[in-house]
Amino acid sequence: MSTCIFPGRFQPFHTGQLMVVQGMAQSCTKPIVVICHGDAREDDLFTVDEVREMISASLLAENIVDATIIDVADCDSDDEWVDKVLEAAGNPEDPKIWSGDEDMKALFAKHNTEIQNISPVPGFNGTEIRGLIESGDTTWREKVPGGTMEVIDKKFSSQ
Repeated sequence: MSTCIFPGRFQPFHTGQLMVVQGMAQSCTKPIVVICHGDAREDDLFTVDEVREMISASLLAENIVDATIIDVADCDSDDEWVDKVLEAAGNPEDPKIWSGDEDMKALFAKHNTEIQNISPVPGFNGTEIRGLIESGDTTWREKVPGGTMEVIDKKFSSQ
């Protein structure tokens, strides 16, 4: 059984990230999405619950029902955090980390975890999408799956 783990902040969950999970669902028997979060992240627009809702709705719309979504808070040390991620994923014997983030890949490589490098999808960047949302530029809608769009609309229509 192969376990694939995709860690990220998902602020917001966008179409490029959905494409990664779609690839995991085809390649792995146990795809796991890890929402990374912590109190010190001032640029987060969305709560862990909102991110979970974005991911769940987006995966359900794509009929990806076998993926597990977990969240892991920041820790005092990187090694402790990696241990928490692997523990939350069930301490799989054969984990493969799916990431394009060099720091993330280095953290898991130190723990002898196999890495599946993912390349960024041009035009899909969480920081840029957050900027569009914050500026009121509605082109962000072209960059996120429908489930994510619904959560964002709900959040900002109630403010």
